[in-house]
Amino acid sequence: MSTQTFDAGVQDYQLTYWTPDYTPLDTDLLACFKVIPQDGISREEAAAAVAAESSTGTWTTVWTDLLSDMEYYKGRAYRIEDVPGDKAAFYTFIAYPLDLFEEGSVVNVLTSLVGNVFGFKAIRALRLEDIRFPVAFVKTCNGPPSGIQVERDKLNKYGRPMLGCTIKPKLGLSAKNYGRAVYECLRGGLDLTKDDENINSQPFQRWQDRFEFVANAVDKATLETGERKGHYLNVTSGDVEQMMKRAEFAKELGQPIIMHDFLTAGFTANTTLAKWCRDNGMLLHIHRAMHAVIDRNPNHGIHFRVLVKCLRLSGGDHLHTGTVVGKLEGDRASTLGFVDLLREDFIAEDRSRGIFFDQDWASMPGVFAVASGGIHVWHMPALLNIFGDDSVLQFGGGTQGHPSGNAAGAAANRVALEACVKARNEGRDLEREGNDILREAARHSPELAVALETWKEIKFEFDTVDKLDG
Repeated sequence: MSTQTFDAGVQDYQLTYWTPDYTPLDTDLLACFKVIPQDGISREEAAAAVAAESSTGTWTTVWTDLLSDMEYYKGRAYRIEDVPGDKAAFYTFIAYPLDLFEEGSVVNVLTSLVGNVFGFKAIRALRLEDIRFPVAFVKTCNGPPSGIQVERDKLNKYGRPMLGCTIKPKLGLSAKNYGRAVYECLRGGLDLTKDDENINSQPFQRWQDRFEFVANAVDKATLETGERKGHYLNVTSGDVEQMMKRAEFAKELGQPIIMHDFLTAGFTANTTLAKWCRDNGMLLHIHRAMHAVIDRNPNHGIHFRVLVKCLRLSGGDHLHTGTVVGKLEGDRASTLGFVDLLREDFIAEDRSRGIFFDQDWASMPGVFAVASGGIHVWHMPALLNIFGDDSVLQFGGGTQGHPSGNAAGAAANRVALEACVKARNEGRDLEREGNDILREAARHSPELAVALETWKEIKFEFDTVDKLDG
């Protein structure tokens, strides 16, 4: 028996979907893919295959093509560029007619662009680097439930980043002890505390018990300090009905903010929850658990900047972005790029920060960037310099690892932040003078002095895996 190998229509794709003379329309959804084709497949063939498989094409000519205007609906690969420093890969830019997508559905966009083509045999590796969402699509999405300014007004926090803390250990505490940890952090000077991504409703701590003890802690700290406090109650669940039940209970307890794991739970659940938050006056904190499975490989997957854009459209008031200086992966230039994509109204193409397209958010509210992962007081000057005021600086061990306990750790964080904000407002160079600024502040804060001594040797200096190309 003999076997036959054949082209599976890849060259036919080139004839139809490779359109270098095409000028994208303002209403087109534009995508940039990094492509590594199989040996023997030209760049034009591979680009055309990606455009076809992510829009209207299939592996052979079908007679039903004649029943529709394929020229109107097809995706068009209209440009190819070299990837700096990588001879095997190239960028292809594809324009998709807006009518290919359901209004307001991030789910439908991703199902089309990355739902099938990543398994195409003619492609060795494929990465979705960026998307330009046209204003016509943006205006069909509800976006953040509150946004940056409304959240500041609700929490009465102005002129500085907000301070947060992830309760540790993330798993294993009883609900009452968990509430005790929350109270100590909040009374010590933090604005917000949070559930970690994987605390849901386990045998050692059922969700309703946690919600009740945490609500008591938040209310007590608010009353004692005179500052509005909050805790991100994680409502992520195994089904949407249970998720909404938990959200409703958080509202009944009078809590200002809830939390969702938007990738593991899915965009359908996230958009549903974001709409409910908007209708019910709740803030929504978003954790990015599972993102590195999708975005860390520099040659295959989806870049985090795309996930950032999709989250802003789907809905969330906060999003974890990494820290640049902490324990988690994060290239500085790239991080600055997607932090702007979260917060600004218009972001211009800037390849030095990995932004491939202009993006107009058409007055959609912004999202707080959350810096979280292995940070401590010595990082404060750099964090303020990198993330600015519209951010949440979220410590975990960097609060609760303080030798004198959670409240002392929170006080150290607060003093360090306020010292850095004051120095910045006076025109001092935070990253050059940061150590001196902290030491000066520690003269009047024994909590900060102990924190500086405790973490003076702790650094996370590893090579960044997902760097900007070139």
